[in-house]
Amino acid sequence: MNTENNTKAGLNALLTPDNCALILIDHQPFQFAGLRSHDTQTIINNVVGLTKSAKTFGVPTLFTTVLEERGGLLIKQLQDVFPDQKPINRTFINTWEDSRVVDWVKATGKKKIVMAALWTEICLAMPVIQALGEGYEVYIVTDASGGVSLEAHEMAIMRMVQAGAVPITWTVFGSELQRDWARTETVPALGEMLVEHMGNVGTSLTWELQLLATPVPTV
Repeated sequence: MNTENNTKAGLNALLTPDNCALILIDHQPFQFAGLRSHDTQTIINNVVGLTKSAKTFGVPTLFTTVLEERGGLLIKQLQDVFPDQKPINRTFINTWEDSRVVDWVKATGKKKIVMAALWTEICLAMPVIQALGEGYEVYIVTDASGGVSLEAHEMAIMRMVQAGAVPITWTVFGSELQRDWARTETVPALGEMLVEHMGNVGTSLTWELQLLATPVPTV
């Protein structure tokens, strides 16, 4: 297969700290109230882990909300990752129609845009499809997004993939950014994030670290 013009194959198709930006859309109380495709706490856990990964590797990250005076502020767990950032509060349902968001993306200089949103079928699908049409490579974080039903979420993923989006999950993001365990400067923060947000993987890592810290008894 000729991959010369295929942006979805080859080493350059993988995410790096220098080639992407992250946009998080509408993780607000109103949207969580309508979430039915996933458990609410799972999405909170995953999107916070995703955002911590971006912060660890210095990936430009944008929060945006819609009508926050009615739908509620960005959830505290997420805001706490970047406490000084004021989310862009929109009236547009389609984030990509808000010029402030597009201007932010252009200012980053990145062509690979990673997105997660509530709800998948509306607030994720609309900007993803438009951004793809404008020449951006878009990666959708499926388990940090959710819809009003499992069917709505899954149909939206299919629609975006057909339009050219690349589906990933939140742990893929941090793994691609790390890429090599010899890059030790980010390992402690990545390990902490795994302990806090990766369930059994975090439990196992904690156990391994405890074993390493325990002196071996002498005979």
